[in-house]
Parts: sequence; structure tokens; C-alpha cells
Amino acid sequence: MPFIRKKYDLILSDYVRGREVSSNRKQELGRYLQSLSPDEISTLHDQALQQLTEDNMLGDAPMLYKRSTTLLVELLTEYKSHSFPQQATDETFNEMRELLFKSNRSTQLVKDKYENVLQHMDSGIALFDKDGLLTFVNLQMARLLDIPRMTLIGCDVRSLVSHPGLRKATRRMILGLFRRMIYQRSRYFELQDAGGRHLLVTVTYGDQLDGDYLISVKDVSEYKQIEQTAYQNDKLAMLGKIAAAIAHEIRNPLTSIRGFIQLLRPHLLALGKEEYARIILSEIDRANEIINEFLNSSKPSAPMMQLVPINSLLKEVILLTESEALMKGSVVNYEGSTEVLHISIDVKQVKQVILNIFKNALDAIVELGGEREGRIDIISRKEGRYAEITIRDNGKGMEKQTMNRLFDPFFTTKAEGTGLGLSVSYRIIRNHGGFIKVDSNVGEGTEFTIYLPMVR
Repeated sequence: MPFIRKKYDLILSDYVRGREVSSNRKQELGRYLQSLSPDEISTLHDQALQQLTEDNMLGDAPMLYKRSTTLLVELLTEYKSHSFPQQATDETFNEMRELLFKSNRSTQLVKDKYENVLQHMDSGIALFDKDGLLTFVNLQMARLLDIPRMTLIGCDVRSLVSHPGLRKATRRMILGLFRRMIYQRSRYFELQDAGGRHLLVTVTYGDQLDGDYLISVKDVSEYKQIEQTAYQNDKLAMLGKIAAAIAHEIRNPLTSIRGFIQLLRPHLLALGKEEYARIILSEIDRANEIINEFLNSSKPSAPMMQLVPINSLLKEVILLTESEALMKGSVVNYEGSTEVLHISIDVKQVKQVILNIFKNALDAIVELGGEREGRIDIISRKEGRYAEITIRDNGKGMEKQTMNRLFDPFFTTKAEGTGLGLSVSYRIIRNHGGFIKVDSNVGEGTEFTIYLPMVR
């Protein structure tokens, strides 16, 4: 049996690779097979094919099974012609038919297995043949296109982009992709769809696909988010170095200048120039505030943790801000959690974050103007293992470009802003083991959501 197996392996290997196998070799192997039963031949064939499949790329498996089945038919013909040279009885025919049925069923199972793997990959897969027709598309690709999978099979590029179920934004994206494929001849592309998802497109073609084109699309939005977080952390580290380097160098001279101005104040009063002293002191205080923000962004002090119920914290913040909101024509609506949610936080630091976001909400409402009444909603609720604080306004809102840079140090849309408030807030919440999400629409408003770990 090992000798026959070796012979069988060699012939099968040559045959599935397209190498010529002479009739003499087939007849010789057919004579060896006379000593085996049909079941033993089937087992021998399956073992040889399994070994050959393991030695090749998975993509070649369907081809291997198809060609190996053809070889098995030819070998069985040789086998039967030597075993029964006079006649092929019904029993012999039935044995051959059953053997071929088993082999074909094995081939179909393997084909279904690999197709099932492709169907359930997290990447969208589309295969175009050399004539430009779409011959295979998996479930994920159909989801990305938002079109039923079976209506795509057989489409060419022209009929694909004119498909009645295709959205306009997706159509533009596909046309742009094919233009880049033609002009740039690149195999890798990064796109962003209308929903803001980041997509990595890979195009594979060449001899290994016999003229076909394989297009793979993967949603890499999560990886982009991780990349942005790492980028944000690098910028915060850079900010810390800058702040630490300049803050102390400026603070000491300002303290001296402030002291001398106070000494000179009586003389300026006698000259009728007290207003000069007031302006100078006011500007020095403003410079000191900016320096304090630099220092806080450089290295916020370690949180002094204490256990507090989140509803009590938010009620204190509302008491501090409600009067200012009313003066600016806005109302504050509070919706507290029905559950008692405890969080372990540095109260001073987290209050600073909430007050900063609240002030930004008021400014956005004032900048929008108009007759619409300003409204700020503050909501607390439980979200998994986090306590969720939502601060929502109906102000002017933000564009996506602004949202993408919102937590960048020094980035601000205000004439007198430093661009440090939200970057400091981001770091404070992160140091508490939480995170911040932002959603905004131009002309409709903005929603900040703060997540802080709960204490059970």
C-alpha cells in the first residue's frame, strides 16, 4: 500500500498541476489498483488529495478537487478495463457510480467550506473576471454597497454604477476608485464614505488570478480611531513640554511687573491716569490665567479621588451656571438618572471639565443668535459600566473638520480663545479612566458625552 500511495501521489501531483501524464503511467497505476477495493481506492485518493491540498495555497483547493476528480475517473476506467476486460456488469457500474458520487460530494463540501469562509469574512470581497463581469461577491461587500448580493452577480462596472439600488454617494466613491485604479495603477487605496467610515481597498490581479481582478474592502475606522488617539497623545505630550518650558520663565517677570504697577498706582492716580494701571493689571491677570492653563495642560495634578453620586455633582454645577445661562437668554434642563450612580473622581477637576463644556455651549448659543430660545440639556444615565453625562445645546453646531480637531492643543474657533480648555478636559477625563464623545450638526447644536467608570 505505501508503494501504491507513493505512485498515486506523484501522478496526482503532476496531473492537477497541468503536467502531462502518459497513458502508460495511468495503465501502470491502474494495474496496481486491481488489488484494492473501491473503498480502498477512495481512501487512497482522499489521503493523497488532502496532502496535496495542505501543500498548496487555499485558493487553489477548488481547482485541485476538480482536476483530481477527472483523474480518478480515468484511473477507474483503467482499473475496470483490466479487472473486467470482457464486460462491465451492472454491479461494476454501480460501484463506479457510487465511488464517483462520494468523490463529487467531497469536492462540493470543500467548495462550500471555502465559499462559506469568504462569505463571512469581515472584509468585502468582489471578483471580476477578465471580461469585467462580477462573478463573486460576499455578504460583507453587499452590506457595504447596501444592495442584495444576488442582484450584483453578472454585473459589469457600467451596470454596477448604474444599479438602481446604489446610493449616489456610493456611486461617486466607486467611480473615483476605478479612476484611481486606471490612472495610478496602485493596489492600495484609502477612502472615506459618506457615513464617515474609513475604508481600505486592496486590488489583486495578475497571473495568480488568471486575468481576474479581486477587490477587497475593509472597514478600518476603529484602527483610524486608535491612530488618532495615539496622535492626540503625542500632541499632548508635546504640549506638556512646551508649557513646562515657558510657563515658569514668563510667570516670574509678570509677578514683578504687577508688583511695581501696584506701587506706581498712587502716582498714576495723582496724574489722573489710574485707568492705565487698571488696564495693565487686568492684562497681567489675563496673561497669568493663560499660563495657568498651560501648566494645567502640561501636567494636571494627580486626581484627589473621592466617592460622589453623579446627580449631586451635576446639581452643584447647575447651581453655578444657571444664572449665567438665564442672563444670556438660555434655559438649563436637567434630567437625572433614576438610579444612584457613584463615581470616584477628583471633584474639582471633573467640575472644571463640565463647566468648560457648559461655557462652550453658552458661547455657541450666543454666536448662533436669532430668535430661537437657547437650551442646554444636562442628562445623566447608566451606560454599561460607565456613568454617562450628556451636555447638549441648540447652538450653532460644528462642521466635521472642526470636530476632528476639537481636542487638539491650541486649536480654537474663538477670537480670544487659547485652544487649551478642551485638550485639558480630554486629559482629565482620560486620567479618570473615561473618555469623551462629540456629535454635532451645523445650525442644530452640539452634544458632548462624558463617560466615567462607576463604582459598584
